[in-house]
Amino acid sequence: MSKAVAADRLPPGSLASSESSRTQKVLIIDDEAGIRDSLETLLTLEGFAVEMAGDGSAGLDLLASNTYDLVLLDLALPGESGIDLLPRIKALVPEMPVIMITAYGTVGNVVDAIHAGAANFVQKPWDNEKLLADIRAAIGRTQAEQEVVQLKRTLKQRYSFQNLVGKSDPMLRLFELVAQVAPSRSTVLIQGESGTGKELVAKAIHANSPRRDRPFIPVNTGSVPSDLLESTLFGHERGAFTSAVAAKKGLFEVADGGTLFLDEIGTMSMDMQAKLLRVLQDRRFMHLGGTQELQVDVRIVAATNVNLQIAVKEGRFREDLFYRLNVICLELPPLRSRKEDIPLLAAHFLKFYSEENGLENRALSTEALRVMMDYEWPGNVRELENAMERGVVLSNAPEIHADLLPGQLRGNSYSTALLEQKPDASLFDVMEDIEKRIIADRLERCNWNQTEAAEYFRIPLSTLNQKIKRLAVEVRKRSRE
Repeated sequence: MSKAVAADRLPPGSLASSESSRTQKVLIIDDEAGIRDSLETLLTLEGFAVEMAGDGSAGLDLLASNTYDLVLLDLALPGESGIDLLPRIKALVPEMPVIMITAYGTVGNVVDAIHAGAANFVQKPWDNEKLLADIRAAIGRTQAEQEVVQLKRTLKQRYSFQNLVGKSDPMLRLFELVAQVAPSRSTVLIQGESGTGKELVAKAIHANSPRRDRPFIPVNTGSVPSDLLESTLFGHERGAFTSAVAAKKGLFEVADGGTLFLDEIGTMSMDMQAKLLRVLQDRRFMHLGGTQELQVDVRIVAATNVNLQIAVKEGRFREDLFYRLNVICLELPPLRSRKEDIPLLAAHFLKFYSEENGLENRALSTEALRVMMDYEWPGNVRELENAMERGVVLSNAPEIHADLLPGQLRGNSYSTALLEQKPDASLFDVMEDIEKRIIADRLERCNWNQTEAAEYFRIPLSTLNQKIKRLAVEVRKRSRE
């Protein structure tokens, strides 16, 4: 029925290794005794604790009185089918992963199971190695999500992150850095592509600092004409220039005791860079047209979407100012590198714009979310926010479908294109295409380092090599870093 149990063992740190704090428990719900026994033998040899039920009712009773890490659920159960039972399981234990098993795999079954909340779908006769990898991956994802929720809850109890949203590793590291950096007086440089949320990070730094009760003053240095920027920052005396009919404070004075956020610092002229450098060095400045030196206590947080090191080499940015600004550097990841945050961000913006427009809270359909997960988001979080606002405004029902997303998103939907190209595709055709794309995408993100990719998938390197050969994944040479 199935291949022999794989001899390969998990690498150190994997979920079924001896480092686990407890034995992981799997519940098997299947009406065939032979299937249950085979799965029990396989999983027990791999270190799992196993309990079994022959029908849905018995399975629900066990779930109500015991704790499990995963359920293996047969699709064709007597009476209530696995698809019908799945929502009841998820209602009872929402966070627990469920893998469906069936002898009758169709695209329709896959779609129904995924819509109902299945973590994966396995067809009989199964490949032992693949099944074990799927089980470990599903349990691993759930454990990671629970750890993230706990960490975010702890962080939010101690710190204010305002509208920063994310559970990905890069965002969690950013939260930790913000919490560590905020109490200091140090200058901070925030680097990231347009639309990644640099001002939100600057506000979070201010909100978690001793300056939180003093002003936070943002200024986009790229949008202020060069001849007015000096007056905007440092103020002016009456008669300093033609239109200066009265003396005016600059933003450095307005921000006294607080934080001055200089956005798009990379666009500042060389002349203004020299003047800003002097203020950073001496903490002193004069009004335009004035003679008296002023001193203020202002923390500088600067941001840019250009590489300042390259700008320094090209002579477009002062090296001494760069080092003054680059005391602490925070890198904001683009949205395409933290796609696991997309559902959270989407829910955040949907709730905000639903309330703003006086509407029932909107939610994305499964297909709409798939389209969004396939998209690369060149405009980052700002583009996603605009897409969610559009969806809320144009929707006439609580669920937002893919047709209400901007055209550039729908044109890049892998899921939709795949089903259109292969309307009669079998379960294995669809799943192999998806698996091939996921592996290729991860290899590219790992710079074609197969060992790193195998660690990410929590499977042995030999297993990944076999998948690459079987799926004919095109592997490129690693680039020099």
